[in-house]
Formats: sequence, structure tokens, C-alpha cells
Amino acid sequence: MTTEITFYPVGNGDMTLIKLESGRTILIDINIRAPGKGIRDVAKDLRETLKVDEFGRPYVDVMVLSHPDQDHCRGLEAEFHLGPLSDYRDKDPIKKIVIREMWSSPLVFRRASVNHTLSEDAKAWNREAKRRVELYREKGIGANGDRILVLGEDKDGKTDDLAAILVKEGQSIANVCGVPEKNFSALLLAPMLADNDEEDQELSKNESSVIMNYALGAGSTPNAVKFLSGGDAEVGIWERQWRRHKQEPSKLEYNLLSTPHHCSWHTLSWDSWSELRRDAKVSSDARSALSQALPGAVIVASSNVIKDDDVDPPCIRAKEEYEAIAKDVKGEFWNTSTYLSEDDQQPLTFEVSEGGLKRVKKTGGGSAASVASVGLGKQPLMHG
Repeated sequence: MTTEITFYPVGNGDMTLIKLESGRTILIDINIRAPGKGIRDVAKDLRETLKVDEFGRPYVDVMVLSHPDQDHCRGLEAEFHLGPLSDYRDKDPIKKIVIREMWSSPLVFRRASVNHTLSEDAKAWNREAKRRVELYREKGIGANGDRILVLGEDKDGKTDDLAAILVKEGQSIANVCGVPEKNFSALLLAPMLADNDEEDQELSKNESSVIMNYALGAGSTPNAVKFLSGGDAEVGIWERQWRRHKQEPSKLEYNLLSTPHHCSWHTLSWDSWSELRRDAKVSSDARSALSQALPGAVIVASSNVIKDDDVDPPCIRAKEEYEAIAKDVKGEFWNTSTYLSEDDQQPLTFEVSEGGLKRVKKTGGGSAASVASVGLGKQPLMHG
């Protein structure tokens, strides 16, 4: 099976599905809104993609929550089963999606709750994560539907007893639902544990998110594509990433980048775009961290339409910076809200082959549309 990465058009939000060679799936964030004019039915898209188990229940093998803002977990309670599988409601007209294994960070939750009131979906994710962690403490690693990996250590020894399910910053994940996965690894770059309370408060203010660099292979090429995903991590986080990794920048290299925080200027600068406009300064360290693009790299902004106005996110100046990064490596820039058609938004899908990354382009209308692989560098650059 061909490895694919699909970005769903969800406005200012994130929802990305990785389908591995084995057929296993990794869903990164969701922003499922009621479909209507200008809003695609991404829940329907997702269900049409997923497998079902022996009981007819649709499932994702892994769901990753980068951080608990509503535009990264909207629709969780409505579309996904939470709680023990023994409580699954088989008679519901639309069957909820099972999450076989959660990848979740208590550190990100704690930092977010300092500055934000958590949404009901975020609280529901947190309850389910805690249920699975407590089940591990009582009985060890659970079966599918009860599994969890904890991303990043927390302070005061809160995660010291979770060794078998704890992934520390700088470690890689090679298993999916406990099964070794060929041609796959995921390097955890953040959240980073702060050195003191003052630093922890600063990281809390800077949209601390899970940052992962996924290495996806094909055939006999184990690292054909590197996909860097960073939630809403803002400028201070990326500055710290550069200070940590500038002597080993390969950890930040990518063939595919999802622009953090929906192409926000706050990812690249401490200055306010709405106040300073073109006088706002780029942070050289943050830009360096996000500039480790490999030849032909693709940069995707999961955001609303990017306009030349005061709005942030998305921000026109951030788009210009990412376009410049892509241009330097003869790559491409895409915006999920304008891919193919602003009025009829479509999922943006890439295939991973031994030769690298290829965009899958629809050549016909409707659900039965045929597809054609488009090699990078063969299309005009800097698409909106």
C-alpha cells in the first residue's frame, strides 16, 4: 500500500491523516465543523477513508492531539468513541470512530490551561487520556481502544511511573499500536521540559504544542519523506528549537511542512503584524528552524484564505516568508482553502514513493474522480 498524507480543508484549524504502507492510520488533530456553504464535510471524507474492524466500527490506529485549542479538537465528542469499547453504541445510525491508540501530552494540556478555558472537546480528550493512563497504571499496556503514549515528561515526577508508555523529547516512536512499523518513525521535538517555573510560564504563553518530525519510507527507501508538524507552536518555541538543534539541523529537515498556527506571523516574529505591518521584524532563529527545507520541499498552510490585510492568522507576510523558503529549494507552497478551488475545497493529498513526495491531483469530478501523481518541481511554484 502507498503511504499517503492528506490535509483536509478545515479553515483555521488542522486535520491531517497519514496512511502508512501497512494501511495503519495516524490522524493529527481535527477541526470538524457542521458542513454547509464553504465548509466541507470532512467527517464524511474521513469515514470514507478509514477501515472498519470485525464489528463494523470505523477506527484510526493513532490519533495525535498537538494541543487542546478548539480548532485542533473540534468534533471529538460528536464523531469519536470515548471510553471503554464495551460501552460502544453499535445501534447509533452513524457509528463513531474508535481511537485505538492516543498520543497525548499532559505537559501541553497543563500549559494551555494556564491561559485558556478548555473547550468541552478538549476536556473530553483529557478525561479519556487520563482513563487510559490510569488503566495502564492498574493493568499495564492495554488493548486497542485503551492504548496511549504520553508525549513528553512532566515536572515534579508526574510521569516517572509511565516508562513503558512515555516518549521523552528527543526520542523516536517506531511502533503503531504496539506493532513495529516498517518505513516509519516519529521524532518528538516538543514539548520541551522547562528548566524552571519562569521558563515554564514563558513556554505556556507561547502556544506550547507537540512538534513531531515524521520519517516516512517507501519500498527499500526508509526515509523517503520527512514531514514536520508543529501544531500552534509560536516564535519562542521555534527559537528554542533552533538553539537546541542548530548543530544537528537534520532533526528539523523536512520535505513537507505544515505551517505552524495556520500561517501565523506569531510563529516567525515577536512583533504584532496588525500594529507594525511591514515594519515587523522576523526572528532569525525561528525562521532558521523553519527553513530546513530539503530540495523540492512542499509547505502547506492549513488556514483560511490568506489575504493582504490585518488578519493574523493567516498572515500574508508569513505566507511570503514560507514562499521564499520554498522558492529557495524549488519547492511549492499550498493553502488548503484555495487548493484547486476556493468555492469547492478539496483534500490535498501527497503520496510517498521511493523517489520522494508526489502530489495526487484530481482529474475528474465527484467521488469517483481519477487521480494523477504530479512530481514536485513540475508545477508552477507558489500556488495560493
